[in-house]
Amino acid sequence: MKELNFKAGTFHYPSRRELVYGRKGMVATSHPLAAQVGLDILKKGGNAIDAAVATAAALTVVEPGSNGIGGDSFSIIWKDNKLTGLNASGPSPQKLDVTNYLNKSQPFPTYGLKSTTVPGVPAGWVELNRKHGKLSLEEVLEPAAKLAEEGVVLTDVVAQSFIRSFRRFSKEKAAHPELESWFDVFAPGGKEPEAMSVWSSKGHARTLRLIAKTSGKAFYEGEIAEAIDSFSKVFDGFLRIEDLQVYKPEWVDPIYVDYKGYKIWEMPPNGQGIVALMALNILKQVELKGKDDPETIHKQIEAIKLAFADANVTIADSRFMREQVERLLSDDYAMKRSALISDEALIAESSIKDQSGTVYLATADDEGNMVSYIQSNYMGFGSGAVIPGYGLSLNNRAVGFSLEKGHVNQLAPNKRPFNTIIPGFITKGSDAVGPFGLMGGIMQPQGHLQVVQSMIDFHINPQDALDKPRWQWIEGKKVIVEPTMPLSIISELKSKGHKIEVELEKGQFGRGQIIVKTKNNILTGATEPRTDGSVAAW
Repeated sequence: MKELNFKAGTFHYPSRRELVYGRKGMVATSHPLAAQVGLDILKKGGNAIDAAVATAAALTVVEPGSNGIGGDSFSIIWKDNKLTGLNASGPSPQKLDVTNYLNKSQPFPTYGLKSTTVPGVPAGWVELNRKHGKLSLEEVLEPAAKLAEEGVVLTDVVAQSFIRSFRRFSKEKAAHPELESWFDVFAPGGKEPEAMSVWSSKGHARTLRLIAKTSGKAFYEGEIAEAIDSFSKVFDGFLRIEDLQVYKPEWVDPIYVDYKGYKIWEMPPNGQGIVALMALNILKQVELKGKDDPETIHKQIEAIKLAFADANVTIADSRFMREQVERLLSDDYAMKRSALISDEALIAESSIKDQSGTVYLATADDEGNMVSYIQSNYMGFGSGAVIPGYGLSLNNRAVGFSLEKGHVNQLAPNKRPFNTIIPGFITKGSDAVGPFGLMGGIMQPQGHLQVVQSMIDFHINPQDALDKPRWQWIEGKKVIVEPTMPLSIISELKSKGHKIEVELEKGQFGRGQIIVKTKNNILTGATEPRTDGSVAAW
């Protein structure tokens, strides 16, 4: 038979997908190989926490342009009929010199080693496995190590992230010579990666196995830590082995609002999940019309603007916040902010005077455990700096700091920056409904809002909630919408003063996953049509 001659596919806008059902276990994420890894762990006797860690590790291999071992993670875990959260985001280095940046004599670098904070992902894996896992960390991380060692095919979506970074870092490496390390690992020979090519990294596999074998000590105290320290010193970065040695992830209590009979849960700051909760609380105070009514979308946009206006001057490392979370989520605050919503688009200003590449996954098992998990290097591959011999891409999360003196999120040493990544969870009464999430910079709380309201207010099933056309508020009155948004809605929003632009790049609108458990313990999974989304069920 003659071989078929075809090229890799091109991007398409959302097509209808069907809900996936299961009883014994489920993994929903943005890549089928990662979902399969998680399901295999469940079948091997692992629980939802083991599956989440295994899937997260696999995602660093199959989607390295969206996340990595050198990034941050947040997770919400439902276990033993209670919710807990793990903040595995890292602080800025202790040697961070802020002088030139705060006095504006130099712009803060977007790429390179100076933009890196302490990686929290490996410590998060170790802690989740230690406290809640059933299998050994070596069993859980080995499938990802094998994928890295043997190689994976770059899908169209993943190849695009490689190509964007290839072109971006080609321009940046004159200013940041450490970026040459990215080309050595992700574009060997200086050739621009292509869809349907095979990428592998023995260094990445080595790092995963060292983390597993030493329960993370190699990364934070041993040979990987020493390699990070040496590389950072060579290129005048701030990160040192001392920063890695003292790092610990933090167990926290998730925060919530009561929304029409359900509790919507997010992680507390330094993440931006509170923005979604603030907006939902504001929308509780106003009347909403039908699911596709322009008036409803208008009010959603206005609520998000009002929530962001206050969040942008309050969210920071919780040790530095001067505004109480409880007040931001109070009904009194929501009532006052909702009173500002009118028929016209507004320019939202803060009511408080104060002195954004990511992957998401959800897992569930037949013991009732569920996990909502998100991890990111930020801006695709992060800083572009890759530790030689270890295939380890470092994040650029320090870009999340403010350079405004006196700002609660002001750039400073040993401080966690404002972080865009947010897992979500829904409960009803004393029961878990399930994990949900939608990655993508400032789109994340906006996506959470749209998905939650679709399911709760308008009784749309999880898959249809993900399939619906999305909007994203950018700044001022500017709002971008997907080409699938009906023209009648676009026209009506424009008449209310919104500056609407149709955005063709579907990556602007986030990528989500949802698992919902029904009353008879059936698991229902939905995945994102804007990427290589997959739900693996058992």
